Amino acid sequence: MRSEVIVPPALYLPLVDDPEGRGQLAVVQKLVDGRRGLLAYTALDRLADACGREQPWMLLMTSELDRIRQAQPFDVVAFDLEVPPHSRRGGRLG
Repeated sequence: MRSEVIVPPALYLPLVDDPEGRGQLAVVQKLVDGRRGLLAYTALDRLADACGREQPWMLLMTSELDRIRQAQPFDVVAFDLEVPPHSRRGGRLG
């Protein structure tokens, strides 16, 4: 039997500073298979556990994912991905 993926109506996206100084960006990471994945969390506590308690974030309605994709192209949404501790500094993504 095939299980269906239930996508929540809203997602929590971790944010990082834009290296060009234009505010903050959602986190898009190159995945092991070469695709680009948008980090997204289905609950705020999952984001805090995975990225750190000081991690800046935004709440985004799932229906608005294309708005992010236009500004920051990605191939897949990586739900609730655990970020390794060595990739975090000061309670947030480093």
